[in-house]
Amino acid sequence: MNKLVVGNLIHRPLRSLISALAVAIEVIMILSIAAIMLGMLNGQKVRTTGIGGDMIAKPGTTSNLIGVSGAPASAKVQGVLEKLPHVQVAAPVYIQLTASGTLENIWGVEYNSFNALRPFVFKEGGPFTGPDSIIIDDVAASSGKGLHVGDQTKLFGHTFTVSGVVEHGKGGRKFVPLETMNAINGTENRCSVFYLKTDDPPKWQAAVKQEIQSTDGLQQWDVQTLEEFLSQLTPEKYPGFNIGLRTVIGIAVVIGFLVIFQSMYTAVMERTREIGILKSLGASRTYIVSIVLRESGLLAVCGIILGVSATYGLRALLHVKTPQLEFAVTPSWVLTAVIIALVGATLGALYPALKAAAKDPIDALAYE
Repeated sequence: MNKLVVGNLIHRPLRSLISALAVAIEVIMILSIAAIMLGMLNGQKVRTTGIGGDMIAKPGTTSNLIGVSGAPASAKVQGVLEKLPHVQVAAPVYIQLTASGTLENIWGVEYNSFNALRPFVFKEGGPFTGPDSIIIDDVAASSGKGLHVGDQTKLFGHTFTVSGVVEHGKGGRKFVPLETMNAINGTENRCSVFYLKTDDPPKWQAAVKQEIQSTDGLQQWDVQTLEEFLSQLTPEKYPGFNIGLRTVIGIAVVIGFLVIFQSMYTAVMERTREIGILKSLGASRTYIVSIVLRESGLLAVCGIILGVSATYGLRALLHVKTPQLEFAVTPSWVLTAVIIALVGATLGALYPALKAAAKDPIDALAYE
């Protein structure tokens, strides 16, 4: 039977190739959209962990979506927070989303306090040298034509000079002075969020939260431990995340289903006399169904192997071309894509298989 299955697919090589490519495209679509969307979340988690703070404080109306909440907090609260017991460092950060060139978050930081959370690891240069300085991480520096200390770059219509290149993983990828960010946005002493470093976490974190929310003017502030904040960075918390993912997966499944259905249906119609001969020789309905399903399964396996390989190749290419893009291909999503492709191929071949099994051998032998 296996020789018959392989022979049937080789007999129509172009159709078999197109069917396998359709399954491969289905797998690539599923893995790529999941890799990009999950990569964004996982990358943000890793960089947030690398900041060095263990608590986050912000006005209660501020969203967990970094860069979309503006600067609702007064940077002067820094002095209030640092006077509280068990707070070692309170670093104000102004996070602003920009779409100039690429969509990215630019971090306005007060250098001394932000560096005190966890020191920058400089690969080139050093701290800000003036209001028009910018610090970038090594991933951002290697993007495009590449940037080095002394080079200029433009953000928000403002020209900055690179004063330092740091190791990636500390919050954002590009940092400018907090005062400059306020000047660009026409604000004064404002920030988006405070990152806190406390004594002996998690021993004093509950006390710090209570102290902040007991302070005049800060009663409605949202105070979270780093673990609590990271637990909010899930697909369910991001609007449209799961909807977009399911939509792409649905489209991919339809593509795979229709191509396999068309291929197997055409194959059954072309081999009507062959099916009649098999049935006249005693082949059962189960045998006929098994042949068609094995053909579709073999096409699906070839398409899956091609699709998974192409996805990893795409990841390698994107890593070279756009290193800032987080592209996380996870084993769990590879398994999910494999199962979806196999189920789709099976369903697509089921009707043609049943139609072939139901053919009357006399009518099939008389078919021209």
